[in-house]
Amino acid sequence: MITPIQKDIRIGTLAGCGPKTAEYIAAILPHGFESFELNCWQELGETDLRKLSRQIKDVLAGSDAVISSLGIYGNPLDPASPKRAATLKSWKAAIDAAPLFGCDLVCGFTGRIVGKPIPESMKAFGKVFGDLSKRAADKGVRIAFENCDMGGTWQSGDWNIAQYPAAWEMMFNEVPAKNLGLEWEPCHQMVKLIDPIPQLRKWVPKIFHIHGKDATVKWDVVREFGVGGAKQYAFHRTPGFGDCNWTDIISELRQQKWTGAIDIEGWHDPVYNGELEMSGQVFGLNYLKQCRGGAFIAHPQI
Repeated sequence: MITPIQKDIRIGTLAGCGPKTAEYIAAILPHGFESFELNCWQELGETDLRKLSRQIKDVLAGSDAVISSLGIYGNPLDPASPKRAATLKSWKAAIDAAPLFGCDLVCGFTGRIVGKPIPESMKAFGKVFGDLSKRAADKGVRIAFENCDMGGTWQSGDWNIAQYPAAWEMMFNEVPAKNLGLEWEPCHQMVKLIDPIPQLRKWVPKIFHIHGKDATVKWDVVREFGVGGAKQYAFHRTPGFGDCNWTDIISELRQQKWTGAIDIEGWHDPVYNGELEMSGQVFGLNYLKQCRGGAFIAHPQI
């Protein structure tokens, strides 16, 4: 059982969103995960969220674990995207269903106008997420955008404009809704050679959810070959195996009275994958709990 102070910042993982999600959560729950993001790629497909919410409620009964958020990762902006309509429909369904899971948060990519510089997506962003933010607000739901570049840059890309702080400024000016924020992940800044801590310190008020993913930067490769060249200079890592100091991250969050979940985004580590996937995730889970301060010890009331 986790204590109230530990519940302020939960440590969990991503669990997918499909017919085997409840079964998967049941299998890994005994390892000590405290929260789960239910994430899907581009669309919900045949997933019945009402049925899934009942299944997960049964699985989590008697535990302290919660569903932190629902996630839709696709492109709802580009009219030419073949999945645009399905992605947008899934955003709406997730917003409507979030309260069934006991959560108030839906996360995902912003989308973008494919192949165009980020500013050229702002009008479409304002239309789509202006409407979605109002729909969400009516239900007490927040929306958070992951800062993943998905191989894109400022000049061009396929999936997401929420990559850089300059883009965040433009987005939140375009739609100045209090229920729009970020699903922040230090990894995506580190591979751009951005120091995540000063950025975190500035943006905490707009961070609604955190993906637990780290990075390793090979500075010798950067110095010899540069970035974006023939040699890979950075790798996504499970927390505890990369360069990030998560004690500093959680300390900064606590100093600013942040509450929410850090959910590990696995399936990226170049070492702890395949048969070692869950070994790496459970190590990352326990590492992040230690960075949170370890086991809670009540101070004696003397």
